[in-house]
Amino acid sequence: MQPINLFDYAEVARDKLDPMVYDYYAGGAFDEITLRENHDAYDRLRLQYRVLAGVGERDMRTTVLGQPVSMPVLVAPTAFHKMAHADGEIGAARAAATAGTLFILSSLSNTAMEAVFSACNGPRWFQLYIYKDRGITRELIRRAESAGAQAIVLTVDSAVWGTREKDVRNGFQLKPGLSVENVAPAGKGDLPRVGGSGLAAYVNTLFDGSLSFKDLEWLCANTRLPVAVKGVCHPGDAVECARSGAKAVVVSNHGGRQLDTCPATIEVLPEIVDALAGRIETYVDGGVRRGTDVVKALALGARAVLVGRPVLWGLAVDGERGARHVLELLQHEFSDAMALCGCTRLDQIGRGLIWR
Repeated sequence: MQPINLFDYAEVARDKLDPMVYDYYAGGAFDEITLRENHDAYDRLRLQYRVLAGVGERDMRTTVLGQPVSMPVLVAPTAFHKMAHADGEIGAARAAATAGTLFILSSLSNTAMEAVFSACNGPRWFQLYIYKDRGITRELIRRAESAGAQAIVLTVDSAVWGTREKDVRNGFQLKPGLSVENVAPAGKGDLPRVGGSGLAAYVNTLFDGSLSFKDLEWLCANTRLPVAVKGVCHPGDAVECARSGAKAVVVSNHGGRQLDTCPATIEVLPEIVDALAGRIETYVDGGVRRGTDVVKALALGARAVLVGRPVLWGLAVDGERGARHVLELLQHEFSDAMALCGCTRLDQIGRGLIWR
């Protein structure tokens, strides 16, 4: 089957991937309620479109932390791309660059940041987990700055690793020959061999689960790059992120992989946007699968959306070309949705489009 939408890509990828790998990419925490709700919440929103608006040309361009992108669809940080395809993170980064948009590299990548960023001529940010060993964390920051990252994205919703029962049952491990490349020089590149999920054991042993806003202040003071905070679902936390020096927040519940039964991100987005009142930029991830989802997120106040799993499905199906096609499909769908809503520019997409 030739995929013509993101759901098709997920189906084809499922057939191509090892079941353990597919379950790792696709799965969520516990009963996967939040995982399902992330997209179902978009389906419950309705667009009240306008007509006779002269929409022959649409301008989808925007900026994120001052960096121009072709559309408000960014590539979210996701781990272990080489389990999907040998093109790995370099293929995904090149796909984003070809699409003219931002690629965010995960700390848990199978390719070192220097190799990825040197191969990517588009906007690129680095996602950071803070290790208990602050020496490792400082070195990651230093290397990201030197390698050309244009921002740091701090993930904050992982005080403990969410219980992903599929990974426990499968005894999740990296495929032979793969490692957590960014920290391999520090001797932290391999997942422990344990019963259950090797990744959960790795995270719970090495990541700092006691983070506070003081640590966000520490990060902002220890990098020359702007900091975005990913994993925010409460308006009070978003405001505190701004006070602590962050330049953006990503409204995210880790793709439904951490606290099950927490709200869908699109449901909490408006109150976070209202609480921030434009002080810093707001992005949202989780469940975006259609161009209409992008319109809904922007209408409710997001500056841009992040997509993660669909890019992995594209990689699994056809490497860099598949990842690029996924982004092209979303761009085309978003353009059409703008036109059908009566919008030619992003600043025309507002809450009045959401039917109540």
